[in-house]
Amino acid sequence: MAISKALIASLLISLLVLQLVQADVVHCGSACVARCRLSSRPNLCHRACGTCCARCNCVPPGTYGNYDKCQCYATLTTHGGRRKCP
Repeated sequence: MAISKALIASLLISLLVLQLVQADVVHCGSACVARCRLSSRPNLCHRACGTCCARCNCVPPGTYGNYDKCQCYATLTTHGGRRKCP
């Protein structure tokens, strides 16, 4: 009986932790649409933003700048040393 109670308690705690972890997931598609809405090259912007969002799980707010809100997004660079993320 004690084992079943411990099993149920650990299952509930695991589900709670899983729910909290999944709550922080960013929906890259809608975040990148907002980020790239003023871009002169929207297809290129969406592709780069999608790649960066998938790696970093965040997109800075607004259409430009605000890199301090997502440090990983700000530090990704191309082979040439330029910022990868729009």
